[in-house]
Amino acid sequence: MAEGTYNQFCPIAMASEILCTRWTLLLVRELLSGSKRFNELRRGVQRMSPALLSKRLKDLEAAGIVTRSKVAGEPELFEYQLTKAGLELAPVIDGVGAWGHQWIKTEASLKNLDVNLLMWGIRGDINPDPMPARRTTIQVIFTDLPKARRNWWLIAQPGKEVDLCSIDPGFDVDLYLSTDLRTLTEVWMGYTPLRRAKQDGRLTITGSRQLEADMKSWFGLNRFATEKRVA
Repeated sequence: MAEGTYNQFCPIAMASEILCTRWTLLLVRELLSGSKRFNELRRGVQRMSPALLSKRLKDLEAAGIVTRSKVAGEPELFEYQLTKAGLELAPVIDGVGAWGHQWIKTEASLKNLDVNLLMWGIRGDINPDPMPARRTTIQVIFTDLPKARRNWWLIAQPGKEVDLCSIDPGFDVDLYLSTDLRTLTEVWMGYTPLRRAKQDGRLTITGSRQLEADMKSWFGLNRFATEKRVA
């Protein structure tokens, strides 16, 4: 029997041969979230090597789950998009995520803190529509991280995707969030309400009072944050 092959006609076994290889479900998650280019996908699966990412994309393309096309005007760049078969994996990914959020203990989740993954996730969940019709810059300061990883900037502009920078973009900052990595992870994952983190002194917000007042409308939580958790 070939390695990784179950040799069973069962649909679960056949699907598992494609989807249950390491990193594959996370890669599909990123494609479903809207990432299309290789470097965008890498930011969502940063611990995955470029070589393995390339292999998994080829595997998904061969399985009819992903298509690859050249970017107009940039012949050396490619975009990856889910096919109809790939898009129909959305409820599967949602189901796995909802199960994990409901049944895996909070402490187990918070053992794997990752500032890059957190900020990339927050970037994808920010809704710029309630923000002023101009460029808005938010600086996040992690008080417990080394200087090189302490400061992050989120830049929202009308009609554009929110940008994430780990190097000062040089724009005037509209709102500052000062906290530690665990606290902001708890807030984004829905483990700790934003208001409680502020009341406990674990999260300090300064700058535009209007942006702070409207924060619930533009600061989106992780998509599974509303799932009920089991004690």
